[in-house]
Parts: sequence; structure tokens; C-alpha cells
Amino acid sequence: MKEFTDEVRKIRQPNYPINPIIRDRWSPRSMTGEGMTDDELFPLFEAARWAPSSYNNQPWIFIYAHRDTPEWKPLFNLLVEGNQGWAKNAAVLVVIISKKTFYHNGKPSHTHSLDTGSAWMSLALEGTSRGYVVHGMEGFDYKKAPKALHIPKDFQVEAMAAIGKRAPKKKLPPELQKREVPSLRRPLEQILMKGRFKKRIGQA
Repeated sequence: MKEFTDEVRKIRQPNYPINPIIRDRWSPRSMTGEGMTDDELFPLFEAARWAPSSYNNQPWIFIYAHRDTPEWKPLFNLLVEGNQGWAKNAAVLVVIISKKTFYHNGKPSHTHSLDTGSAWMSLALEGTSRGYVVHGMEGFDYKKAPKALHIPKDFQVEAMAAIGKRAPKKKLPPELQKREVPSLRRPLEQILMKGRFKKRIGQA
């Protein structure tokens, strides 16, 4: 955990005290190419299992594949070329989906994506606490995924993620090495609106 903390502290400075693991979570790309055992991987899914959800519906599903297994290629082929270039060194790829309806009555769930996002964050924080790379991605073929992975129509494809063991950034191509740093965040005054929505300068 020390490696993450030191590099993040140089860039990220919270305005108020928060749990360090929240500040330390970011999305590196450089991974060793080593595999992960289920004993290493499954605690991340266990953390996701305990996320909150409306009516305790737990709409999240994680379709995963270890590298060098038959399941890997269908997931890897969903990625855009730019993500394939570095995600090829991941230990595990994950497709995150959510059930659009409640299990108990079949009615639409308005918060299925929000709830699944909370599970993803739990997974990412657990992975960060263990020193792993946990990188979420939008850069993949959303239209192809349901057919390729036999996902039923009552589920929505939310995102993909690459998980692996951290490697030095020099393992990446030069253009990605420049981006291998923790990102900043908008200040609170740009994300808080007291009482109602208020249009601000610079907002569309």
C-alpha cells in the first residue's frame, strides 16, 4: 500500500480529512502480466457483495475471465484497440452488468446502475487496499457484449474492468507513461448545489 500512498500524496490533497483508501484509489494501467489465484481475486468480489442496494436487490453480476484461459478471449475481444494494448497484461478481465428489474417482483429498478456502481467501488477499494491495479473501462463494444457473453435482455452492460498486479510505468508505451499518474477532482463548489439545481458559468 505504501507505493500507492506516496505517489498519490504528491498530487491529491483533500480539503477535508477522509479515509486514505478513498484518496489512494486511482486507475493505473501498467501490470506485470502475472496471473492471480482465486484466493487473491475473490476477496475483491466479496467486498462488492456487501455493497448497499435498493430493497437489498443486489443487481450486480461480474462476468470474469483469468488470462490464459478459454474464457479470456471473448472478453478481451470486446475491448477497443487502445485498451487492448495495455489490458493484455491484466490478470483478470471483468464485465460488470446489472439486472434492470427486481428479483422479487420483476418490476423495473430505477437504481440498478447506481447500486451496481456502489458494488464496483467496493471492489475497487478492496483491490487498492491490496496493492492491485483495478482499472474500470468504458472503451469496449457495448453492443457486441450481450451476444458474445450470452447476457439476458433484462440485464444492462455497465462497464468493464482490468485487474492485475502493479508494474512500473516504464512497461507501458511512452504515450501511456505520461498518463500513468493519479488524476485530480473537481472542487466541491462545482459538484454541490444547495436546495436546487443552479446553472453555473461554464456549464452547458
